[in-house]
Amino acid sequence: MGDNNLATNSCIVTGEICSEPELSHKSYGEGFYSFEIRVERLSGYCDIVPVTVSERLIIDMALKEKTWIQINGQLRTYNKLEEDKNRLIITIFARDINMVSSNELVKNPNKIFLEGYVCKKPIYRLTPLGREICDIMLAVNRAYNKSDYIPCIAWGRNAKFSQVLDVGAHIKVWGRVQSREYKKKLDEDIVETKTAFEVSILKMESCEE
Repeated sequence: MGDNNLATNSCIVTGEICSEPELSHKSYGEGFYSFEIRVERLSGYCDIVPVTVSERLIIDMALKEKTWIQINGQLRTYNKLEEDKNRLIITIFARDINMVSSNELVKNPNKIFLEGYVCKKPIYRLTPLGREICDIMLAVNRAYNKSDYIPCIAWGRNAKFSQVLDVGAHIKVWGRVQSREYKKKLDEDIVETKTAFEVSILKMESCEE
């Protein structure tokens, strides 16, 4: 993948590893490892963010739980077949990874920039507390005619702006990668807690064609 793709999809997160790195898959003989990183918000709430990294980047690093790291990379998505259904998997694909001190002050430990195209009609709604919210699915192109389909969520004035976007609209967004727990009812007696990953939009703008 060429570096020019960083112009449309780039993120940087700093936090604490909260799951041991495990071999995820191999591609052309190269191993890729996956783990999760805990990234704290200003509010004190922590987002648990999945990461994928090539063995080449971590060959001399002793990555384990409670290790503090900073990752530069891109938010990637792919479909995984589970129980005869496709599930969208979201992960930060690391292009650079560095160990940092836990007491290093990071003004913004979780930031992402995306430029892409709205690929579904945005869904606008109000929360139970009356807050405006809008769900956007953004298609972000990358090399070899591939695209990442990234769920985004806009709030307040950005939600109001988003609800009128047409499918195919070209936009830029700035925000953070966040995790959110939700309940899924499996049957009358069983409710399962699941985690969704998305981009919480802090700023957005339309691109002039």
